[in-house]
Amino acid sequence: MTTVLYAFFLPLLAAIGGTRLALIWLRHKQILDRPNDRSSHSQPTPRGGGLAVTPVILLAWIGLAVAGDGQPGLLVVLVGGAALFALSWLDDKGGLPARLRLAVHALAVAAGLIAMPADLLICQGWLPLWADRLVAFGAWVWFLNLFNFMDGIDGISGVETMAIAFGLALLDSVVGDDAGSAQAVVIGATALGFLVWNWHPAKIFLGDSGSVPLGYLLGWLLLQAAGQGLWAPALILPAYYLTDATLTLGKRAWRGEHLLQPHRQHFYQRAVRGGASHAAVSGIILGADVLLVALALLGRTDPLPGLAGAVLTVILLLAYLNRLGKGAPP
Repeated sequence: MTTVLYAFFLPLLAAIGGTRLALIWLRHKQILDRPNDRSSHSQPTPRGGGLAVTPVILLAWIGLAVAGDGQPGLLVVLVGGAALFALSWLDDKGGLPARLRLAVHALAVAAGLIAMPADLLICQGWLPLWADRLVAFGAWVWFLNLFNFMDGIDGISGVETMAIAFGLALLDSVVGDDAGSAQAVVIGATALGFLVWNWHPAKIFLGDSGSVPLGYLLGWLLLQAAGQGLWAPALILPAYYLTDATLTLGKRAWRGEHLLQPHRQHFYQRAVRGGASHAAVSGIILGADVLLVALALLGRTDPLPGLAGAVLTVILLLAYLNRLGKGAPP
């Protein structure tokens, strides 16, 4: 309990203070996200909140490991998270080729999977190890990137990060995984601290330096949970982000659009374009995420009812966001 308290309060305060310092520096350096016809905001806003968020998480995880709350493969994941942070910061500053970014994403994921214990099987032993790792590779790379894709309005990534992280912390505490619980609490607390500055109207954006490492680290924790038998909760907790991003990408691919081109076609973006405020949309998603956390806890012992409830929750959420977006400009 003491470890979890430290894992909550220290990252929370560090994220609040660190984000404030990052905000001042980014304004001074004029590293701003300037509005365009694909934006969901109207004022130039500092981009690069990951300068505070990612180091807070990585340093806190190192501290937990030194205190004895580590897991096999953690060192490799920390190095991978740091590499993605550095790469993504360069992208925030001036943009990097998509192929380079995807290559580094794939390398970081591959390294994390190589370091994962062989008895941690994501597909519950239904596939041989090589096939299990191939499925995990595709899922992790996709989750990392969709987490970046979905960071498009004030508060949304902070809300989603908290829901997934605190949901994982609850699950890990139930199954007795104190290390995983503390690591998840660190991420949730850091996201809460960042939300102090990112809630609508946002004073700072997360940027790739925050969203990419967050997707990587959360993806690792979700795979850890799945490998421990919590495969249904690992699908339920990120169900909204997975569904919105995947459906939107599928529709764009069907229409022959360039998949890496910026757009405003996600369900939550259409809701904002239809007139709903950023705070209202993020609040609606938070409400659905709270229900998904409860369903994930149910899914620990009763996977099918938990999954069925999650499917219904996401369908109703997307339908409501779609209704809010009716008549929105393209």
